[in-house]
Amino acid sequence: MIAHKWWPRPAPYLEVWQAMRDYTEGRDAQSPDAIWLVEHEPVYTLGQAGKPEHILNSGAIPVVRSNRGGQVTYHGPGQVVAYCLVDLRRAGLFVKEYVALLEDVTIRLLADLGLAGACRKPGAPGVYVPMADQGGELAKIAALGIKVRNGCAYHGIALNVAMDLAPYLGINPCGYEGLRTVDLAVCGVDATVEGVGEELARRLSAAISRS
Repeated sequence: MIAHKWWPRPAPYLEVWQAMRDYTEGRDAQSPDAIWLVEHEPVYTLGQAGKPEHILNSGAIPVVRSNRGGQVTYHGPGQVVAYCLVDLRRAGLFVKEYVALLEDVTIRLLADLGLAGACRKPGAPGVYVPMADQGGELAKIAALGIKVRNGCAYHGIALNVAMDLAPYLGINPCGYEGLRTVDLAVCGVDATVEGVGEELARRLSAAISRS
C-alpha cells in the first residue's frame, strides 16, 4: 500500500509543486510511491497547454503557470487535492491507464457517497455529475492533471468537497466556456475535506497497488 500524508493547511501551491518536482527528480528504482493530500490557498493554475484567455477575471487570486497537463483550474479551501507520486513503470501502468484509474477511483467514491451518475466526459479529463436542475447537464466536480518525468507521475486529482465556488466564474474551467463546476455540498452530500481525502487516498493506494 502507498503511504499518504497531509500537508499543513492551507498550503501554498508553489511550495507543494516544487516539493513534487524535487521528489520526482531525486527518485530511483527503490523510492516509494506517495500520496500527498493538500488543501490549497486560493490559486488559479494554467497547465502546459493552458491558454491565458481562459482566465476571464483573476481578481486578487494569483495565477501560476504549471507543468501539469490540461488547461486552467482553481484550487482553494474546501477542495482536497490528491497528489500521486507514482512510478508508472514499476506499477505497470501506461499514462492513459493511469488517468483512467484516477477517474475510476473517484467515480466509485462518489457513487458510494450517493452520486451514482458520476461519469467521464469524452475529451475532457476529470469527473462530472449530472445536475437535475439543468436537465441532467453535466457539471464538473473533480479536475485532473498529471506530469510524467522519467516514467514517474506527479500532480493528480482535485475533488471539490465544500468550497466557495465563485472563483470558478473567473475562468473557463478546463478551457470550456460556461462549464458549471460544483462540489459535494451542492450535490447534497454532507462531507468534510478530511474524511473525503482519507477515503480517496485509501482507495487510490489500493487501486495503484493492485495494478
